[in-house]
Amino acid sequence: QVQLVESGGGLVQPGGSLRLSCAASGSTSNMDTMSWYRQAPGKERELVARIDNLGDSTNYADSVKGRFTIPRDNAKNTVYLQMKSLKPEDTAVYYCQCESRYYIGMAYWGKGTLVTVSS
Repeated sequence: QVQLVESGGGLVQPGGSLRLSCAASGSTSNMDTMSWYRQAPGKERELVARIDNLGDSTNYADSVKGRFTIPRDNAKNTVYLQMKSLKPEDTAVYYCQCESRYYIGMAYWGKGTLVTVSS
């Protein structure tokens, strides 16, 4: 089992920046690709950004390209979501996900952290 704990959410004004962190613990050798998802009120959960195990490959939703980055520090078992130029439509609960290296199709989720972009 891999436990994931997100932090760093909060209230930020439009145009501002925020950095989310996702710290992993437990069976960290089982960690593979890590992702950030978000779910806005009344909407489905969507993929925001993804990074592979070595940090060589990243993918971003079109809506966040050029504004968000997903660095990863394997020594700290932590993945980040660096967000800038935030917009009200970025308001959502942000979830961290880790895919299992050993069990295909299995993924672990954090409980989420709320980001509110408002003036």
